[in-house]
Amino acid sequence: MRIFRSLMLAVALAVALAVTELAASPLPSVFAKYAAGPAKILPLERAFPLDEPVELSELRARDRVRHARILLGGGRQSSVGGVVDFPVQGSSDPYLVGLYFTKVKLGSPPTEFNVQIDTGSDILWVTCSSCSNCPHSSGLGIDLHFFDAPGSLTAGSVTCSDPICSSVFQTTAAQCSENNQCGYSFRYGDGSGTSGYYMTDTFYFDAILGESLVANSSAPIVFGCSTYQSGDLTKSDKAVDGIFGFGKGKLSVVSQLSSRGITPPVFSHCLKGDGSGGGVFVLGEILVPGMVYSPLVPSQPHYNLNLLSIGVNGQMLPIDAAVFEASNTRGTIVDTGTTLTYLVKEAYDPFLNAISNSVSQLVTPIISNGEQCYLVSTSISDMFPPVSLNFAGGASMMLRPQDYLFHYGFYDGASMWCIGFQKAPEEQTILGDLVLKDKVFVYDLARQRIGWANYDCSMSVNVSVTSGKDIVNSGQPCLNISARDILLRFFFSILVALLLCIFFSLT
Repeated sequence: MRIFRSLMLAVALAVALAVTELAASPLPSVFAKYAAGPAKILPLERAFPLDEPVELSELRARDRVRHARILLGGGRQSSVGGVVDFPVQGSSDPYLVGLYFTKVKLGSPPTEFNVQIDTGSDILWVTCSSCSNCPHSSGLGIDLHFFDAPGSLTAGSVTCSDPICSSVFQTTAAQCSENNQCGYSFRYGDGSGTSGYYMTDTFYFDAILGESLVANSSAPIVFGCSTYQSGDLTKSDKAVDGIFGFGKGKLSVVSQLSSRGITPPVFSHCLKGDGSGGGVFVLGEILVPGMVYSPLVPSQPHYNLNLLSIGVNGQMLPIDAAVFEASNTRGTIVDTGTTLTYLVKEAYDPFLNAISNSVSQLVTPIISNGEQCYLVSTSISDMFPPVSLNFAGGASMMLRPQDYLFHYGFYDGASMWCIGFQKAPEEQTILGDLVLKDKVFVYDLARQRIGWANYDCSMSVNVSVTSGKDIVNSGQPCLNISARDILLRFFFSILVALLLCIFFSLT
């Protein structure tokens, strides 16, 4: 009888353990790839409607501003981090393009802010209530909010003597104000900029615990409170509440969360390339077959890869690999915030010539607004050659014609397609959304590598968030604990139950 009671008690305990594991998601090291908590979700929205056309000159201008930020952005550090999940809206079509922003909540009581996603910078900053020249309205149809530090019960200042200020920010972006506050000043190449001071406060997010289980979660973070803005940041037509940096620096939110084990050091995205756009952005690992990986270039502040060569229709172009070598101002950057793709001059000219020569008998070349375009009478897939970008580690990125061309409309009854690759004004090659679409990209920061594979981004994706594979539906994220994950936890609980049964039977 004692053995029977002990067995029942052990089984009950096993069930309790299994339920607790599914709710709290602790990670036994034998099963876990990363030590991290449950998935976090923030909705990502598009700044401009899909039916609002944008001129190519405007896109180049916006990309130039962004590239100036990449090249000159202050506060760049040398650490990594990552896990947050974003349902994506938008399109890779250059003429139906938009800036992307998401909503974050800070403070107690929490205030919601619309912040632009930026993988080229590190810091999350929002506009402070004390800012005198910051925009008060936005042409994006959103309400602007200001962070009220005195009104938040959990807000704290970062003093000049704080290790965060004295050790982490040994850069020109860190300053010490007269009132002993650790300040920052970011100046961008387009003349715009922001300055303010660093704060600590509560950051809120939704934690996915399992199928249909969502819990409100929070964690303290360091972020910037902007008291002054200049240049384009002061314009109301595209004004948002701040910028959400997803770079590699120690003070990016993903680095802060992952360093405390709240999120795993990996994030992924899958951007839909059709007219409806959308996709999914996950701070976690999307799992798809056929992934190839290339190592990140070490000691670089951004997501740099070693591009070795470019092939057109299977033939390598005559490009000296030295033009792609990484340095402080050179190299190849993967950047979702850039709309088009930019090749250094030494690579752009051979690429353009190879494409034009391969289709010279099939299409009619035409120059439109200074851009090389082609009049096409049938599908571009039947006429234009495949392109390969070949990286270190034996990883190749295969591009379809729609990955380097964009549809510009119609002329003389024919469809006009234009080259989407641009000549880089600087010495950096930048891979933008044009080539990143319709692929899963995984930024595996723990292993210092980036992987990719072709994928239909309108479909659900398997995501390794904790110890198992969770399902994320693009457009409407939904994370579900997989059967494998449940079985592993159940067997672990049974093992504990058997050990308890033996213990009780002997006492």
